[in-house]
Amino acid sequence: MTPSDSPKSAKTGTDKHKMRSAARLFAVQALFQMEQSDLTFDKVIVEFEDHRFGAVYEEDEMAEGEPKLFRSVVREAVNQQAKIDQMTDRALVAKWPIARIDPTLRALFRAAGAEFVLGKTPPKVVIVEFVDVAKAFFPDGKEAKFVNAVLDHIAREACPDAF
Repeated sequence: MTPSDSPKSAKTGTDKHKMRSAARLFAVQALFQMEQSDLTFDKVIVEFEDHRFGAVYEEDEMAEGEPKLFRSVVREAVNQQAKIDQMTDRALVAKWPIARIDPTLRALFRAAGAEFVLGKTPPKVVIVEFVDVAKAFFPDGKEAKFVNAVLDHIAREACPDAF
């Protein structure tokens, strides 16, 4: 058995994936909160990292998010919001610009768009991860299909060489 085959290594990889997935979920929540409350980037980052990462609420433990990914996604979403919103608008039906869609979906598209713009994660991975985030917020599944279609369109525009 090589070191990469050991149970400890497999657990570390799984834990890292869970932390990255949680960071994406937290990024969507943070962007939503920033839009709804006019919190600044710095304040929302501190709030999430100090009070939500790994917090316990009524015996339910929140996941531990990866702070570096969380910060970079939120920062890039804020800094590149106009560009990301324009790409999202082009992916949506003309009568439904980003300003008219659900604020949770708007935050999700901005977070995913930020990852596309950052270019550190393969676009197909970003799509799968954010479709999973959509399922967490909208368990009936129809929004997940919508998110998949919109993110595919945005990814092809933001990262054409990946397709």
